[in-house]
Amino acid sequence: MSSKATIYSFLILGLAVTALLIVAPVVYAVSLSFYQMDSFVGAPKWAGLDNYTRMLSQWVFWRALINGFIYSFGTIIFQVVLGIGFALVLNQVFPGRNIVRGLSILPYLLPTVVVVLTFKWMVDGSIGVLTTMMSAVGLPQVQWFESPGAAMASVILVSVWMWTPFVTTTFLAALQTVPSSLYEAAKVDGTNAVQRFFHITLPMLKPILTVIVLLRAVWMFNKFDVIWLLTQGGPVGATEHLAILSYRQAFGQFDIGGGAAVATISFAILSLVVFIYFRLFPLDTE
Repeated sequence: MSSKATIYSFLILGLAVTALLIVAPVVYAVSLSFYQMDSFVGAPKWAGLDNYTRMLSQWVFWRALINGFIYSFGTIIFQVVLGIGFALVLNQVFPGRNIVRGLSILPYLLPTVVVVLTFKWMVDGSIGVLTTMMSAVGLPQVQWFESPGAAMASVILVSVWMWTPFVTTTFLAALQTVPSSLYEAAKVDGTNAVQRFFHITLPMLKPILTVIVLLRAVWMFNKFDVIWLLTQGGPVGATEHLAILSYRQAFGQFDIGGGAAVATISFAILSLVVFIYFRLFPLDTE
């Protein structure tokens, strides 16, 4: 088999798998949003745009949309700031650097359910380690999952702890591509570390940082498991975002069309955000 035939065979296989596992489910989900269904086995009834107008007219949808933006922005800011900071530290030479680099990726490797259950145990009102430490220093006990603000802070905190290593590892790998001669020349010119970061590191790694922020935004806006395992969208919908609302509509209230409509709207919002994002921050490597 020629090299060209091999390339085309792998390309066709990849396109077929993508079409089967990604494109087809998306098209099916979008088509469901135009029907009224109370189960996946019942006969669907054409509803047109009724599911969209019904969901857009409900306050729970707009609350979920706002919660999604709060959760996404909160996690992205902390992940990027902390991840870049850790990457800059790990890029320095110090004893045991390789060991620390290996340990820094550990939260990213742990299963989500393990992280969530551990956090719940740490903040338990009776035996939680964090609760005991706060009581020992005279701080009031925090109702982590009963208060709307504390519940949102909890899901953001757990998500930041889990996903910051991804930003750290990616940015650290990108730092290895910056020529050391640039930093040496800047030091000769009398610049400090902050100036070198803003005038050398950030401009050189802007394309990488652009992709990192975009990936984190897409993943966090659609993140389901952390919020569901921690709060299930509570209390009183304080942490319910579009992914959980879609799940509740489809599998909790057996409103398949409404759940599919929420998911389709979420997809449209993300597509628009990605388009605007690339218009504002193009991947210009020149």
